[in-house]
Amino acid sequence: MHPTIARMKDVVAKGDESLILDLLAEDVRFLPPTYYSTWTGREPVAAVLGHVGKVFSDFHYRRIMGADRDWALEFQCKVGDLDAVGVDLITLDDNGLIQVFEVAMRPHKTVGALREAMMARVMTDPRFLAYKDALS
Repeated sequence: MHPTIARMKDVVAKGDESLILDLLAEDVRFLPPTYYSTWTGREPVAAVLGHVGKVFSDFHYRRIMGADRDWALEFQCKVGDLDAVGVDLITLDDNGLIQVFEVAMRPHKTVGALREAMMARVMTDPRFLAYKDALS
């Protein structure tokens, strides 16, 4: 297993963006399951993933598949009292850092609960106004 993927297993569920930050390429792209939009850049993506780590509970990876630069990490978690299953689709850059991080998740009801919980968190985090302005 690639060292970045092994480390990711340990840090994603903790919701500590400072640990996640070191795994991300400077121009990383994050495609969330909650809406059709892309976050770009190490700091905004680390902040989003930090919040996600606090919204998810009972998070663990069930299976990890991949080699070289392309990885699929199947996870299971809860959002509130709702169960979810998802897959983190990861592409690493030439330096072994996460270049693309795309998440697919089900069921729909849990994805909706995740969106609501994330919006509540983001609306109270002033950094996201600056990130959104930078993305425009």
